[in-house]
This record gives sequence, C-alpha cells and structure tokens, in this order.
Amino acid sequence: MNVLIVHAHPEAKSFTAALASLARQTLQAQGHQVQTSDLYAMQWNPVASAADFSERENSDYLVYALEQRLAVKNSSLAVDIRQELDKLLWADLLILNFPLYWFSVPAMLKGWIDRVLVSGICYGGKRFYDQGGLSGKKALVSLTLGGREHMFGDGAIHGPLQDMLRPLLRGTLAYVGFEVLAPFVAWHVPYISDEARGEFLRRYAERLQHLDDEQPLEFPKLAQFDEALKPIADVSPSSP
Repeated sequence: MNVLIVHAHPEAKSFTAALASLARQTLQAQGHQVQTSDLYAMQWNPVASAADFSERENSDYLVYALEQRLAVKNSSLAVDIRQELDKLLWADLLILNFPLYWFSVPAMLKGWIDRVLVSGICYGGKRFYDQGGLSGKKALVSLTLGGREHMFGDGAIHGPLQDMLRPLLRGTLAYVGFEVLAPFVAWHVPYISDEARGEFLRRYAERLQHLDDEQPLEFPKLAQFDEALKPIADVSPSSP
C-alpha cells in the first residue's frame, strides 16, 4: 500500500509530530511505501491565488476551480501543487495529521486542501462522494487537541467533535471519493503525563496495524438520488 501523510504542526518536537513519525515507522515496518508532506518544514504556501496558474482562461476574473480544470488540461498548475497532487494520486491511503485549531484544521492544512484537491481530477460535475475522483482510496484523520474527552459530545460544553470535523470528513474527504475511516483523537495532550501520551501512541500503533479490518464511515451515494440530486423516496442517504 502507498501512504501519504500530510502533517501540519509548526513544532517538530510536538506530540502531533510524534504521531506522524509513529505512523510512518509503523506502516513502513508492515512493508508499505510512505511519503510525508511536512507542510511547515516545506514552507508550504497555503494561499490559493492566480499565481497557481501559468496560463489563465480568463485573465480578468478569477474563478479558481475553473482555472484548475484548464490547468489540468494544459499542464499549467504551479509546480508545488503538481508535486503534491502526484503524491496524492500515488497514495492508496491519505493520513491528515494535525492539531485542532478553533474547531477546525490549521490554516496551513486548509491551504493544502484548497490548492491540491484540484477540480477536474479530484472532483467536478457529478464526480463526488462514491463517484469522486479519488474513489477507491482511503483517508484517516489523526488529530490532537487540548480539551478533555468529556467536553465533547451531545450536551457537552463544546458539542460533538463530529460536528467540528464534518466539513473535513464529509465536505472534503468523502466528497472527493475517499473511504473515510473513523478519526484517531488524542485528547488533552498538552496537559497529560508522558505515560498517558505513551498510551495514545500505543493505541495508534495498534490501530495502524489493523486498518484493513476497519469499516469506513457511511456517506451518501449517488444512487440514492435522482438526476436532479433529490433523494429517491425509497432510499435513505447515509450519514456518519
């Protein structure tokens, strides 16, 4: 299996970085091929702009997704995007590894998503969900956060973590066709003991060794909808 780990944390000695390193070592030990994109170390540019295209269909008005499609046809994507897109297309499994910032992903990772999940390849028209351009691949989110587990859930102070991750798990990964595995969450990591951090690492390593046994989360399939994308009466869309 080919694995791409996209890691987004500014501190190389962070626990989030330890998760990325553990994933690489564990998967390589199983015989998998692993590439890592360490976005901060790469000084990745997260800003989607007209500079991402060496040719433009409309030089007066930027419609980013439309220009992506033209750039795919004309091989005019920026070099850094093309390099990351090649890694993504090579991978059978994508791991997004990051700390939760403001109920969301870090801006660095959001910029990777904006620029690398290219219209015309990853999605476009009715190429989404199970018909997305990256169908047949799997995705796993591994994240750290400062809150305690009891702070998240129905009736909890912050509400369900699933609500915060919905734009990523459904609106991004499932949308472009990934089979999305349940996220791995390391809770309260800035404040816990080394022994507790070690237990998270042990549990993550154990999980990485059995990913093939996991069932992905359920998301809508196009067969559940008609040509106008209205639900078919006798088929209920799935939700995570």
